[in-house]
Amino acid sequence: MALYRYQAKGGNGEVRSGTLAADSAMMAAAILRNQGQRVVSLSPIESAQVKSLGATFKSLNYSSGPSQRDVLDFTTQMAVMIRAGISIRAALEGIADQVQNPKWREVLRNVRQDVEGGRQFSEAIAKYPKLFSPLYVNMVRASEMSGSFAKMLDRIAAYMSQQLETRKMVIGAMIYPGIIGTMAVAVTVFLLTFVLPRFAVVFKGKEEHLPKPTVFLMAISAFMVQYWYVLMIIAFALGVGLFIFMRTRMGRLTVDRLKLRVPLFKRMFRALYINRSLHTMGELLSAGVPMLDSLAITGDISGNSVYKQMWRQVYASVKQGKKLVQPLQKSVLLPRSVVQMIAAGEESGKLSDVLQEIASYYSKVLRDAIKTVTSMIEPIMIIVMGSVVGFIAMAIILPIFKMSSLVK
Repeated sequence: MALYRYQAKGGNGEVRSGTLAADSAMMAAAILRNQGQRVVSLSPIESAQVKSLGATFKSLNYSSGPSQRDVLDFTTQMAVMIRAGISIRAALEGIADQVQNPKWREVLRNVRQDVEGGRQFSEAIAKYPKLFSPLYVNMVRASEMSGSFAKMLDRIAAYMSQQLETRKMVIGAMIYPGIIGTMAVAVTVFLLTFVLPRFAVVFKGKEEHLPKPTVFLMAISAFMVQYWYVLMIIAFALGVGLFIFMRTRMGRLTVDRLKLRVPLFKRMFRALYINRSLHTMGELLSAGVPMLDSLAITGDISGNSVYKQMWRQVYASVKQGKKLVQPLQKSVLLPRSVVQMIAAGEESGKLSDVLQEIASYYSKVLRDAIKTVTSMIEPIMIIVMGSVVGFIAMAIILPIFKMSSLVK
């Protein structure tokens, strides 16, 4: 049970303040309302005695800015407090008081000041596009016009939670091949720079009797040992060049196209982008955001330059008065069955529901694709590592057998 500090106005208009113990902020607000009081502000009191060691450690590690997880937690708390009858200003103040990240606390306090100054909540958060996406801002703006603020915050929190979970699954699927690939390179470099040079002393003067694989590897090994600094400079230059190239429009487009063409990963990435695009668009249309605004936001949030170009083409077509499905029929990025379902939803006037159902289906497809990728990567990487190490071992052992036969 937590302790809350409150300010409440009674039936005679008198404002009272004090502390109250309750299981949650919603429960505390309900207790005050049952006493005939209207909640003005309600914020938790954090006790130094009950502050956990983990929380203390986390408070020392907040030099970085807020993350999307922080925004998700904030959205969930805001939904609960608004539904409990707490004003937006009081809710922002209460949440900001318990936030440990100083940069995030400053953002929330700036938002609260803007709200106190007469700005809409959607206008206040729009000043921080890196934290609050266009989808977030537009859904909040739509709820402000319809009067369903708490309910919309719940929907935004559910959307963010699913997107974060999806991102976590995809990153998890990519980490494993990255680790195995790094180990393969490290083992190969170790063998060529530390192991093979030891055998080069044994083979010295007998080069004409060595097999071609051994001669080839010994040449590479000698070059790596003698000119390692050149290789380091080349590797650094390639890394910097690749980093700069990927930050350009052409670089991003090239990488995004590769994601959709690499045999093992293309199914996973296609499911990811279709799920993200249609889920985003379905949520925006359900919230009452206009079609053109929904298409523009969907393109920006899709996460892939190729899909972004497709949604921009759809935006331009719809802006000219054409139906949504017409440009989609010319694209190869969406399966024919998906386009047909979108056409049916557009004709029946239930497009948002259809988009949500398709997104839900592709969420399952994405999970299956991730399982397939992770199950196939392990044997593939083992075969690759085994082939490289086996080739090097063969190049070392083969001349030993050959020399022993010559001696006999």
